[in-house]
Amino acid sequence: MELEVMVERCAFLDVHRDTAVACARTPDGRGGRTEEVAEFGTTVSQLLALGDWLCERGVTRVGMEATGVYWKPVHWVLEAVIAEVWVINARHMRNVPGHKTDVADSVWGASLLEHGLVRASFIPPPPIRALRDLTRYRKSVIEDRTRETQRLHKVLEDAGVKLSSVASKVLSKSGREMIDALIAGERDADVLAELAKGRMRSKIPRLKDALAGRFNEHHALLCQAMLARVDQADATIDALGVRIGELLDPFEAAVSLLVTIPGVSQRTAQVIIAEIGADMSRFPDAGHLASWAGMCPGNNESAGKHRSGRTRHGSKWLRKALIEAAHAASRTKDTYLAAQYAQIRYRRGPQRAAVAVGHSILVVAWHLLTNGEPYNDLGGDYFDKQRNSAARQRRLVAQLEAMGNTVTLTQAA
Repeated sequence: MELEVMVERCAFLDVHRDTAVACARTPDGRGGRTEEVAEFGTTVSQLLALGDWLCERGVTRVGMEATGVYWKPVHWVLEAVIAEVWVINARHMRNVPGHKTDVADSVWGASLLEHGLVRASFIPPPPIRALRDLTRYRKSVIEDRTRETQRLHKVLEDAGVKLSSVASKVLSKSGREMIDALIAGERDADVLAELAKGRMRSKIPRLKDALAGRFNEHHALLCQAMLARVDQADATIDALGVRIGELLDPFEAAVSLLVTIPGVSQRTAQVIIAEIGADMSRFPDAGHLASWAGMCPGNNESAGKHRSGRTRHGSKWLRKALIEAAHAASRTKDTYLAAQYAQIRYRRGPQRAAVAVGHSILVVAWHLLTNGEPYNDLGGDYFDKQRNSAARQRRLVAQLEAMGNTVTLTQAA
């Protein structure tokens, strides 16, 4: 049976670092289809030539695989001249085994595209793309800073300086002054301990003992280099934060809605907007959004057997932000999300509880952004009310009666 042609004029690109092989499929004027293949470079001038080649053939939809970062410059150039530019998940493009070439891949992709057998991935508009680049890079810099701080902690431990055993943070204001003094040559533990500020001053006797290590010039050199990288990371994070704030001005209302969710900080709200945008019309319902983000279990059933339903791959940046928000929500008082986390953690462990609460946060975010209304918490006693509901009481009575018992309920005083 011949498949129906869904897109009259389409093309598919097999994109690599230096080349892009294009296959265009258009009507031949005799009731059939014609196929043309051409190869272009990936410099801007070559991509503009590719755009002209596609326009000459009246192509209205172009598809390409989401491979690495090589599709991005192609997409940015073509979206200005072609009505629809689709980026397609590579898992949906698998061909039958055989002789694999760039031309064969582009022909296969064009065939799938013209018959409507693939769907486009979500590509946000340019302002959200710029915001996404900044929030992702900020997260990477924050992680780099954390690793550098951990290295600093190891050097202090090697030197016998047990600052972390007394202070909750090695790089608090007091801790930083103590480390700077060590680098400058101060070795007297009493003098170092007196640099403590605020609540740390109550720990001065313990600090004197903790700071009496064998810190030497070798440790000083390492700590100085590590602190320089920490300072540079702090400056970068601050600069990125300023720019992110500027780009988020048009989305200030959306951010204000998201921070009403327990566990969602200003920074987490920024990441959510950067990853999914503020326009929820792209996702028909909250379930579609959760599935796209990889924050809900999969469905894997065959011949009546249910196999592993682990979550699919989604945006790792969004997942990290939602998991962090879930852990923060678990520490809130008298909230639905904290109660949900506690209930699932008891049965299935903290990791699955965090994913489940992260899923709930994302579902709530979809509703808030769709309806434009702030979060209304169900309360920390929500699950207790469900367990004590009249419907549950009737269900338990029915189970006892099914076992041959006669049940008479008496209201407790």
